[in-house]
Amino acid sequence: MRGPKSLFLFILTLQRLSIMAIIKPFKGYRPPQNLVEKVNSRPYDVLNSDEARKEAEGNPMSLYHIIKPEINFPAGTDEHDPKVYDEAVKQYQHFKKEGWLVQDDKECYYVYAQTMNGKTQYGLVIGAYVKDYLNGVIKKHELTRRDKEEDRMKHVRINNANIEPVFFAYPDNAELDKIVAKYTAEKPVYDFVANDTFQHQFWIIDNDQDIKRITELFGEMPALYIADGHHRSAAAALVGAEKAKQNPNHRGDEEYNYFMAVAFPANQLTVIDYNRVVKDLNGLTSEEFLKKLEKNFVVEKKGTDIYKPAKLHNFALYLDGNWYSLTAKPGTYDDNDPIGILDVTISSNHILDEILGIKDLRSDKRIDFVGGIRGLGELKKRVDSGEMKVALALYPVTMKQIMDIADTGNIMPPKTTWFEPKLRSGIVIHELS
Repeated sequence: MRGPKSLFLFILTLQRLSIMAIIKPFKGYRPPQNLVEKVNSRPYDVLNSDEARKEAEGNPMSLYHIIKPEINFPAGTDEHDPKVYDEAVKQYQHFKKEGWLVQDDKECYYVYAQTMNGKTQYGLVIGAYVKDYLNGVIKKHELTRRDKEEDRMKHVRINNANIEPVFFAYPDNAELDKIVAKYTAEKPVYDFVANDTFQHQFWIIDNDQDIKRITELFGEMPALYIADGHHRSAAAALVGAEKAKQNPNHRGDEEYNYFMAVAFPANQLTVIDYNRVVKDLNGLTSEEFLKKLEKNFVVEKKGTDIYKPAKLHNFALYLDGNWYSLTAKPGTYDDNDPIGILDVTISSNHILDEILGIKDLRSDKRIDFVGGIRGLGELKKRVDSGEMKVALALYPVTMKQIMDIADTGNIMPPKTTWFEPKLRSGIVIHELS
C-alpha cells in the first residue's frame, strides 16, 4: 500500500507519460465552527475598500482584515502600498495566534456546497497542481491583466498562502458524485446563510480510501476548467513556480506546487448574464441608432415593461424609457465557431464597435458592465438616472460554450461570464509550506 506522499509522486510520474489532472489533499486552516460566520467574507474583487470597511465594521475576525487590509488604514490609503501588504501578513498571523484560524491535523479534501434559489452545487476543495496551470491541463477562457496578477502574487507571496480559493469546473463524474453524496448525507461542519443570502455548507473528507480514489479519479481527467478567478489562478501558479525555481533542493512534492481550488461538476454550475451599459450613442440620435441596428438585427419595440432575452442570439435593449428586442440576423454569427457563436461577440462586433465606436472593452471608459445577479432593473435604473444612455442585456453563455472555448485554446471576449453564487473566502485556507 502506498502512503499519500508516494501516491502523489507515482501520479506525478504518470503525468510525464500522459497529461492528466493532478490534485492533492491538504491540511487546511479553518475557523472554529462557532466563528465561521464572523470570519468568512465575500471575495476580495467583488467589493471596493469602502464596502469592505463597512462590512467589517466592529468585527476584528472578518477576513477583510487580511484580503482587504487597506481597511485598517485611513480611508483613501492606496491598497497597493507596501505597508498594506505587510498588514495582510500581520493580520493573518494574528488570526492564527488568536485561534480564529486553526490547521487541520490531517491532509483532507473538503466538500463545499452552495445553495441559491433552491438549487445546490457541490464542490470539492482540492490542491490543484501548478504545472497543470502552466502546461494547459487547467484551461482558461479569459485573458488576465499583468497588474492584477502582480497584485495577487504579492498577496500570495507575502502570506505564503492561498487565502482565497479559485473556482473550477470539472467534467461530470458519477463516481465522484457518489463519494460527495456519502459525506453530504452527514451533518455539515459549517452550515450558514451569509450576507449574500445564499446557504453555504462544508464537510471534511478524511477517509484515506476516499481521498485516494478522489485523487485517482481526477488523475483520469484530461482537463480542469477555470470558471471564475483567472487572476487568482495565475497568481497562485506563478508564485508556486517561483518558489520551485528558488529552491535548490526542489523535489516536486512540496506544498507550494499546489494551490487551492473548489472544483464543481460542470452540470451543476449556473452561468448568468453579464450585461452592458454605455454612456452615449457616439454622436447619433436615438432614431439614427435604432435605424443602424436594423442592418444586422430584427428590431422590435416591446414597450416599458422589462424585456429579457428569450434565447441565444436575442438581445434586450433599453433606450429612452423603452425596451427593444434585437434578434441577430443570419450572417452576424457563426454557430460552428466557438467564439463566433457567442452573443458577446455579435454585440461587440455589430453594436459596440461598428455603431458605438467602442473598440476595447477593457479600457474604454464609456462602457460599464453589470452582473445579471442585479437583475435587468439595474440596467433601467442606470439609464433612467442619466448616468448611462443605453443598456444591452445578453442571453447567458453555457458551460458547454465555456469548455469548448477553453478546449480549442480560444479566449472569450472580456466580461462574458458571471458565476453565481460566488465562493465565500475564509472557510478554508491553504498554506504553501
